[in-house]
Amino acid sequence: MRLFVGLGNPGAKYASNRHNIGYLAVDEIARRHGFASWRRRFQGEACEGVLDREKVVLLKPTTFMNESGRAVQEAANFYRLAAGDVTVFQDELELPPAKLRVKVGGGIAGHNGLRSISAHIGNDYRRVRLGIGHPGVKELVHSHVLSDFAKSDRPWVEALCHAVADNAGLLATGHDASFANKVHLVMQAKGFFDKDENDTA
Repeated sequence: MRLFVGLGNPGAKYASNRHNIGYLAVDEIARRHGFASWRRRFQGEACEGVLDREKVVLLKPTTFMNESGRAVQEAANFYRLAAGDVTVFQDELELPPAKLRVKVGGGIAGHNGLRSISAHIGNDYRRVRLGIGHPGVKELVHSHVLSDFAKSDRPWVEALCHAVADNAGLLATGHDASFANKVHLVMQAKGFFDKDENDTA
């Protein structure tokens, strides 16, 4: 069994924020793969389904970002899952828009959601880092992540979430590199970055 966690802040006010791309990704996984209806559980919203014969629970913490770890810990404890069974979908300032990286462990790079999760379950969970770009100035980071995606961003956001959902079975079965490569190829084919950009590590 796997626990896939989409990070974001609850409520209509935040629904289209860059910080909520993790919510958007797991919403699309649920839609694409016919998961059961979302319901209130584990200090969040959760639903269950199957990806490539692996049972997967999707979770969107509703604790607000900086307390995400409480929801993740509650769900992991309920299902008796180790940190290695948890995959977190997060916004990533240090990646250009439309880019994606997969990594197990590592630093939190100032991300309050990751800080909370690491404090509650340790650091050895998988992160799917979804690039939202950096505003260029540190002082603008807070407003950048808590602002809505621009209208011009919507095509790549939608394409990225679709590519993640289409290939989510690879993540569920531990084929991280294949997942990252397939998503990269889809985004490249759609023209969201140049063909010589092959850095999917």
